[in-house]
Amino acid sequence: MPLLLLTRPEPAARRFAAEAAGLGLDVVISPILRIVGLPHDATRIAAATGLVFTSENGVAFAGPGRGRPALCVGPRTAAAAQAAGYEAVAGPGDAARLLPMLQDLGPGWVHPHGRHVAKVLPVEGIAVYDQIAQPLNAEARAHLAGAEPICLPLFSPRSARLLSQEAEAARAPLWLAPISLAAAKAWQGPAARQVLAETPDAAGILGALGALLRSEHS
Repeated sequence: MPLLLLTRPEPAARRFAAEAAGLGLDVVISPILRIVGLPHDATRIAAATGLVFTSENGVAFAGPGRGRPALCVGPRTAAAAQAAGYEAVAGPGDAARLLPMLQDLGPGWVHPHGRHVAKVLPVEGIAVYDQIAQPLNAEARAHLAGAEPICLPLFSPRSARLLSQEAEAARAPLWLAPISLAAAKAWQGPAARQVLAETPDAAGILGALGALLRSEHS
């Protein structure tokens, strides 16, 4: 039976592991990125008319909402923003499709984001956190050196690039489930199988993993 290797930061990886429990796979969690806050001008965010959030991490480092509007990349980020006190509106799930919602916002809107931005938005941006690369743990490396297939979700282009470097000498067959075409193109390592997520979110990746497993039995 294939193994599911999750490399998101640990809270998100554990949440996805729970969502993927129905696949019946053993799970190894080995974050390839660590989230840390960056020094930033919190007064600019506190004074913002409204905020644009493209991740839950942006919400976590942006401070209280105080009832201000927030346009969010997707439902999970919107739920985090709502819990932080924002009047949150959920977008379609990825930054590119969020763009039409950002037209004619007017002055005073701010986008708190990470140091590494996949898509620059037409809103003032403030880097409030960093995603620091770290190596896979010993358990993950041992599985990469083994013979059993590994299901490997690719949640972003940057994590795909980093994982490529970690997995370039892998002996295990790697079954990739990229969240987007950009993540798929960023992968430079070996791949035995690949199914692209139909939607750029956790549900899309779960669907891709299911398709990979079905292909094993067909």
